[in-house]
Amino acid sequence: MRRLLILFAAAVVAVPLAAQSSTTVIVVRHADKATQPAADPPLTEVGTARALALAAALGDARVTVVAHTPTLRTRETARPVAERFGLAPTVLPAGPAAAQTEAVAALVRAHPGGTLVVVGHSNTVRRWIAALGGPTAPDLCDHEYDDLFTLVIDAAGTRLVHARYGPPNPVPTTPCETMRPGRR
Repeated sequence: MRRLLILFAAAVVAVPLAAQSSTTVIVVRHADKATQPAADPPLTEVGTARALALAAALGDARVTVVAHTPTLRTRETARPVAERFGLAPTVLPAGPAAAQTEAVAALVRAHPGGTLVVVGHSNTVRRWIAALGGPTAPDLCDHEYDDLFTLVIDAAGTRLVHARYGPPNPVPTTPCETMRPGRR
């Protein structure tokens, strides 16, 4: 078996992969959230529509695992996907970013050859992608909800496909250091 090295926070984690199978990991940020309550807001109406659009976009993906952080907004985003595939979602641990990232890597290691959907936050999505062998990039902006990142991990390495789904992003109300031209 070949190994894919995962680099995160100066720690190296080995992810063994089956020699002839690929593992697909779909990473998204939770859908559009309400402003209240500030501590753990639910999805907005647009967010609910986006969560349904995610389930529709993954219709033929043969999802085997759905995971999310322990917040209401990630749970509500993951629910339609889990229901579509008849799965009970895995709740990632709360806590330090490094521990949560290791939990995502462990989940991927535990399901070689599967298709995993992992729902996170603006400050975890890119971190998880990098930890799974994808490129390093800045965190998502607060108004960015439509990114769909698909990592295909196999003996040849990790490939990333970046797509969009659901309704257009809301218009930004604050500047974002990671704003890139052409974002919608």
